[in-house]
Amino acid sequence: MSTADLVITGARVRTLDPGRPYASAVAVRDGLIAAVGDAGDVAPWRGPGTEIVDLAGAWLVPGLVDSHSHPVWGLEMATGLDLTEVRDLDGLRAALTGAERTDGWVVGFALDHNVFGGRPIDRALVEDVLDGAPAFLRLYDGHSALVTAAALKAADITGPRAFAQRSHIATDAGGRLTGHLIEHAAMDLVTAVMPKPSPAERRVRLLELLSAMAATGLTGAHVMDLGDLGLVDAMAQESVLPLRLRFAPWCMPGDGGEALEELVALQSRRGRHWRVGGVKFFMDGTVEGGTAWLEHPDCHGQGTEAFWPDPAAYSHAVRFLHRAGVRTATHAIGDAAVRHVLDTVESLGPGGRLAHRVEHIESVPDDTVARFARLGVIASLQPPHTGYTRADRSDEWSIRLGEARASRAWRMRDLRDAGAVVALGSDWPIAPYDARAVLATARTPRGAASSRPGLSGLQALEGCTTHAALAAGEAAVAGRIAEGFRADLTALGLDPVESPPDEVAEAPVRLTVTGGHVVHRGA
Repeated sequence: MSTADLVITGARVRTLDPGRPYASAVAVRDGLIAAVGDAGDVAPWRGPGTEIVDLAGAWLVPGLVDSHSHPVWGLEMATGLDLTEVRDLDGLRAALTGAERTDGWVVGFALDHNVFGGRPIDRALVEDVLDGAPAFLRLYDGHSALVTAAALKAADITGPRAFAQRSHIATDAGGRLTGHLIEHAAMDLVTAVMPKPSPAERRVRLLELLSAMAATGLTGAHVMDLGDLGLVDAMAQESVLPLRLRFAPWCMPGDGGEALEELVALQSRRGRHWRVGGVKFFMDGTVEGGTAWLEHPDCHGQGTEAFWPDPAAYSHAVRFLHRAGVRTATHAIGDAAVRHVLDTVESLGPGGRLAHRVEHIESVPDDTVARFARLGVIASLQPPHTGYTRADRSDEWSIRLGEARASRAWRMRDLRDAGAVVALGSDWPIAPYDARAVLATARTPRGAASSRPGLSGLQALEGCTTHAALAAGEAAVAGRIAEGFRADLTALGLDPVESPPDEVAEAPVRLTVTGGHVVHRGA
């Protein structure tokens, strides 16, 4: 018998394997789980080169996976001044006064829509404290930004433009540019002329970020963009990536046959601990930005249009990719957007089961919930997003939707009870990446969702393990602690299933193992 690279003993193991739900020891060889059982079962695997880790009673679970994250692209999104704690306009102005500049620019991120208190988002509210500097302030939803006149000038934006996707440059009633850029195409005009970090800086930041993610127990992430494969592959060849990354490049309105063929070809790209797997679509934007596609307009009369000006073209693209064996994930927040995605998957027939997923699903009616399980469409939700709303529904999200739709906020438990696969994530940098917070908030949703039942402890853990594996089409190799499965493992100082959610959120992370490599050791 060959010896193991790593043997873990003294653990309380939740395997999530129905054939053997509990164990106390695990042996790992060549990145895979070689044995699961007790100390006697792993003893034959011990050799002179085997690393032995005694967890001294800590809980070992399958490696936690963030089912929706942007760790590479997010390095640019989460650059500059962190505005997370800003609560009102006075606080924003204070934060911008004297803010550090990068090559003359003031750059900020994670700005809450609620800061504006219902006012239109307008550069006039902040320009006087910026002394004429070009500024780019990304709203927390990642789908809009506030920029100053100097930034508009740098990007040569002098008026509205037409875009292939549902995106626009806002003006006031008099036609003046307000500096509010809505959706990706509009923001890209300015980000193209902003200062950029050097490749060396990006490499350092990415390694720091992935290591920090691993320190919360994460062993993998479903990356909902293409990122920078050259950077990731170079890092993977030099050292072990702390997280296993699965990239889904975007398919955008206007992408025709050649672009779709390129997306299919990208699926062959892979390296150690990373691969391209799937394609990401957008069916709408966000409720707060007025770009969620709703079956009935929001309180401002917005939300009546899809991100794809021709929704049928979206459906055509999904069918093309499905025939090529490519999995898809579609951003769909509003009820009309979710319904269109479900209709599209239904048109694929039985072969579409468990091959396609919907991201976010913030407010949908009962009949939509039931269709997820019936059609085998995977529901991907981000529990920390609930924290951007308020229990009294005085926040921008709830006000725009109105009482009836706000009462249907983030129906994680309803989807699980209906029999759907529910994968969980953070959507970093839109929300913090801490895997423990994802587990805790899934059980006790916040804000407008706080009146709804959360997931059970076991369901939350499954959302970051077995259901995450199903969402990636990897249930045969990941998501459980079983012989032959990937050696992606997370050890916590308490039981993530039975411990109270607030304690899970602060649980000590004793060990994180990705592909058989120890990538984090806790105290």
